[in-house]
Amino acid sequence: MNNSARHALIAQTVRDAGSATVLELAELTGASEMTVRRDLDALSAQGVLERFRGGARTLLLRGEEPPFALRAREAVDAKRRIAAAISALIADGETVVLDSGTTCLELARLLRERPVTVMPLSLPAIHVLGDAPGPATLIVPGGQPRAAEGALTGPLTLASLSALRFDTAVVGCCALSAADGLTAYDLDDATVKKAATAAARRTVAAADGGKLGRTAFARAVPTDRIHTLVTDPTAPAAELAALEAAGVTVTLA
Repeated sequence: MNNSARHALIAQTVRDAGSATVLELAELTGASEMTVRRDLDALSAQGVLERFRGGARTLLLRGEEPPFALRAREAVDAKRRIAAAISALIADGETVVLDSGTTCLELARLLRERPVTVMPLSLPAIHVLGDAPGPATLIVPGGQPRAAEGALTGPLTLASLSALRFDTAVVGCCALSAADGLTAYDLDDATVKKAATAAARRTVAAADGGKLGRTAFARAVPTDRIHTLVTDPTAPAAELAALEAAGVTVTLA
């Protein structure tokens, strides 16, 4: 097992169990206790978990959003497939408002090679689209970046969205269900998602299967405002059927 896979397994185990000892993680991964201690120190430095003597515990409270560093390690292959499928839905020449989040960051890497106009709502995506000259046109909104993730929020972000009209809004999901629509952990994030979809003619929701059938704290986008959902085959079949019955076009990547 390489470092990346071991780190992902350790992070997920600690998150699911609430805590784990070095000995338990060594047995799980097949690595030495010394290696596991180094892994825990590295993950702690990234804000993924909290170290204690002999092990580590999760930083998450119930209903709390997982840290960006942890989400960036989860379902990476699925997120890249979802990003590729969404890129295929976007035509050359379109204007796109791109939400924050790890899946949308993968999409930013694809859109920078396309002749499209993109307004990203996070600093990481702005850097991706601005670092390498390409055919994409970058529009930078105002706003205050949230810690760690760099998602842009606040009145300047909302003013940037209200001043423009887009062909497509690509919105990342904290949670999505047919009953409650797209929900977020943070009120400011929910407000930005709502404004992004209001500024676009079409809304595409991006969510790996683990986000479906769940509800977070703040309502962001009602189901009838979502035109297309792009997800992966791990999504619950019953929830997909309910979303399709509500008029959402579902694409599996």
